[in-house]
Amino acid sequence: MFKHIVLAAATALTIAALAGCATNAQTPASSASAEQAVAAAAEKLRVAMIDPTPAALSALVADDLSYGHSGGRVDTKDSFIGDLVAGKSDFVTIAITDQTIKVVGNTAIVRHTLTADTNDSGKPGKVQIKILGVWQQQGGNWKLLARQAVRTAA
Repeated sequence: MFKHIVLAAATALTIAALAGCATNAQTPASSASAEQAVAAAAEKLRVAMIDPTPAALSALVADDLSYGHSGGRVDTKDSFIGDLVAGKSDFVTIAITDQTIKVVGNTAIVRHTLTADTNDSGKPGKVQIKILGVWQQQGGNWKLLARQAVRTAA
């Protein structure tokens, strides 16, 4: 099952990257600007995951969101937002480190390490995972289209 999820995430990334290749190439200056815009959207998502509201989260994730967890579960936009708002998935703190952003057309590949204190369904915990996110420019805004997490080696 996990192999299918990873394969699906890789396929989504490839399709998104190929779609981005069909757009006009960006100049280095516009690429840097796009990277900054993606970083700003990723930061807004980090904050919205700590203090979730349907409106804030909905503005940052694509309708076709595929949100892969490190344990293999995959959320849709509705289940991702619903779990955060209901506290089933509850981030008390989130720290992002080692972030890289590569923009290709209207698609961005974002990688980082996420370290968090959680309180999922009232149960305190800690998590440190590696994240691959695929962001897509939709209607002038950067939205998370796909995300896959993997556990780091202990």
